Order: sequence, then structure tokens, then C-alpha cells
Amino acid sequence: MAARNFQYVNSRLPMLQLEEEDLEVNPHFGKLLLELCQILEPTGANARLFREVEETQRELQLQRTIWFRSEVPHRLIQEILVDLQMKKQEDALTDEENKFLDHLQRCFVVSECARLLPSIDEPASASLLGLQKKHVNEFLPLQRDVFWMREQLKKQLEDALRKKCLTFLSFHQPETDEESEVLRTAKAVRLATTLEDEKRRLKNEQEKHQEMGAALEKQHEMYPRVLLRCLQLFRKAVSTLRLQAQSDVDKMNAEYLETKSSALFLKLRMEELQVLTDTYTPEKVEVHKYIRSTLEAAVKSENTELSTSRQILASYEFLGTQFEEMVQEYTRLRDKIKDNRWAIQELSKTLP
Repeated sequence: MAARNFQYVNSRLPMLQLEEEDLEVNPHFGKLLLELCQILEPTGANARLFREVEETQRELQLQRTIWFRSEVPHRLIQEILVDLQMKKQEDALTDEENKFLDHLQRCFVVSECARLLPSIDEPASASLLGLQKKHVNEFLPLQRDVFWMREQLKKQLEDALRKKCLTFLSFHQPETDEESEVLRTAKAVRLATTLEDEKRRLKNEQEKHQEMGAALEKQHEMYPRVLLRCLQLFRKAVSTLRLQAQSDVDKMNAEYLETKSSALFLKLRMEELQVLTDTYTPEKVEVHKYIRSTLEAAVKSENTELSTSRQILASYEFLGTQFEEMVQEYTRLRDKIKDNRWAIQELSKTLP
């Protein structure tokens, strides 16, 4: 029973997007919705007001149709009058067209004035300057001229309507401009039906789009709940299995890090050896060996000289302070000789 009520409520009030468990948990709310379904439309509007609105819309559509039936010829006649007046200003009208323009203008003006004046059957109604329809009807052309003008006007109205239809067809189906006149006329005749079909198809597509939007909203509401439920199950599974697998994971991580460290050390050693190999080529090694042998020979020679100098210095140390006085005297005499040599050189420069 609850499932049947759920389907009925969802079909009558689709904007609610209820779940079956909502009606099961709240039975009184389900009864309220069943009562509302009796007085509400699927759109949520009152059923009685909805029917009144539909009836008013049908009446409005009927009145619009009646108005268009009279308004379209009226506007076409105005366009015909404007075209003829422009041609008249350009002196491009024939006698027959000039006659037609005169009769059409008179009939049009009389018709417009008569529409604003009371008829003979309404003597009590007041009008401007006391005019009535019979007064303005006196300005109509002769009866035979009116009949002739009507026949001409009928042809021109048919041509104007045909041109309008072909213009609408070109706007709606531009590819028909390259087709024959007969085929374009046939398509223009079916243009109203085509537009109605397209309007109906677009309305159906719009309804489908709204249904898809409602289904999408329903899914958007359902997915978070499903995801929360999955998250709860996932947390429970993680808390149950994490401790059991943690030791194995730690062991594997330790082995992985150890292996990775060994690989990194080997890679560093390989890079070091590669740098050494690139730096010290066989030719450079030979040169370094030669430099090393030369330096070792020089060091050996310096060490020999150093030992000799140390032996000589040790033999001098036995002489004591006398040797130091002799060294000082020797240094003094060498400096004095150097000064005398400089003085002699200076004197030799001054002598002629």
C-alpha cells in the first residue's frame, strides 16, 4: 500500500522528489500529501485555478486569432497604400493604379472613421460633432468602383501575403532560396504546420529537459547519502584491517628503504667513479706520474741539501760566540763594501 501511495504521490507531485522510506517513516505526512494530490496539479497550482487559467488562455488565444485575422489585412492594406503613394510621388503610377489608390484611400479613411462612430442603431450614443456612420459613408466611391477596387485589392493582398510567406520561408529555411518558385510556394503553404510541429517538438524537448533536470537533482540528493554510507563502510574496514596489516606494511617499508638506500649509495659511488674516469684520462695519468716523479726527485734533492746544511750549521755551532762575532763583522764589511761601490759609481758619473 505504501509503495502504491508513493508512486501516486510522485506522479502527481513530481517536484517533491520523495523516497518510499519518507512515507513509511511519516505516515501522517503521506496522508496529507494524498489529500493535497486531490486539489493540486502536478505543477503545484490549485486545480480549480489551473482550469480557470487554462480556459482563460484558450479564450485569449481565440481572441488573438480573431484579432490577427483582421489586423493582418489591415496592415497589408496600409503597406500597399504607402507603396502606391511613394510611386505616385515618383510619377510612376498608371491611370488604373492611380484610380485604385484613390478608391482605396477613400474606402480606408471611411472605414477608419466609421469604426470610431456610432451606428444608426445607437442614436443615444454621443459622437464627435454629431457625426454618424451614415454621414461618412456618403464619401464612399460608387458601388461599381468599390466592387472593382475589391477585386484589385484581393489580388494585391494575395501577392503581398505570398511575398510575406516567402520571406518568412527564406528566414526559416534559407536553403530554399535556390529552389523553384512552385516548390517554395508549396513549402510556404506548409510553413505554419512546420512551425507548429517544431514548436511542439521544442516543447517536448523542454519537458524532457525538465524531467532530466529533476532526475539529476534527485541523483544529486541521493549520491551524497550513498557516498556517506560508503565512507562509513570504508572507515570500518580500515579500522579493522589496518592493525592487522600494519606490521607487514612496516616491514615492507623498512626493506624498501634499505634497498633504496643501498641503491642510492651504489649510484653515488658509480657517479664518483664516473667523474674520476672522465677527469683522469690515461694521458693525464701519465703526465701526473711524470710530475710526481719530478717532484719526488726535487724533494729528495732538497732533503739532501737540507741535511748538508744542517751538518754545516751544526759544525758552526761548535765555534760559539766567536763565530757569531765573525759573522757580524763579515756582514758589516760586506755592507760597507757595497756602500763604497755605490759611492764610486756615483763619483764616476760626476767626473768628466
